[in-house]
Amino acid sequence: MRYQSTTGLAADQIEELVVRIWQIVQCRGKQPWPLTVGLYRAVVITLVYVRQNLNQAAVGDLFGLSQPTVSRIYRGILPLIGEALCLHIPDLKDAIRGRLVLVDGTDVPTGNRAGHEVNYSGKRRRAGLNIQIAADTDGDLLGISAPMRGSMHDRKAFDECGWEDRLSDTPTIADPAYPGTHAITPRKKPKGGELSTNDKSNNKTISSIRSAVERCIAHVKNWKILATGYRGRLAELPTIIRIIAALEFYRLGW
Repeated sequence: MRYQSTTGLAADQIEELVVRIWQIVQCRGKQPWPLTVGLYRAVVITLVYVRQNLNQAAVGDLFGLSQPTVSRIYRGILPLIGEALCLHIPDLKDAIRGRLVLVDGTDVPTGNRAGHEVNYSGKRRRAGLNIQIAADTDGDLLGISAPMRGSMHDRKAFDECGWEDRLSDTPTIADPAYPGTHAITPRKKPKGGELSTNDKSNNKTISSIRSAVERCIAHVKNWKILATGYRGRLAELPTIIRIIAALEFYRLGW
């Protein structure tokens, strides 16, 4: 198996993760996944599921298991992955210290659901949750915010998730969707006018630097459960986002 592309983690990272989960389970004396499936296999199945966002029947076909068995594995193993990797999520203040921070928002599509119209984004023309991503100039992840309503503009989400205050003393670059914040953003063309040569040059420089956060978002969304349509219970999605954040930080070696 090509572990890095299929599961998101290198083979040695999976082995270390399995050891940590085994230690947690041994302390509790209860195995929360089917007894017929070994721990290593159960962890790989769960990683493939969240990395590729296949339906559970398809994952079952790949591993010679039934859909209910895949569901039990996923529900038993994913919380254990979150526990095993929780210390890999750095405090945002520590992660951004001494860095130029790049910020952008993205959505986690959920499909249109009855009673959740506030998650519908007119801009993206689909329902989802808005998350803010912080990256450094190399495109490495520094933080993923708590999810906000999908209908919320990036500027408001930046404030509501608490990042505007937490990043207030940190040099930050963002796109034009963050007006009125302390972040450096490209200058907009004045109505009926043109940008000066200096403004055009500055905008080009800002856009060049900002491309790193877009690469970071692309790496985060390689965990396709956050990219191609979340199908599970909406109440569980914020927890899943935190676990995916832990997996991505672990993948990066935090």
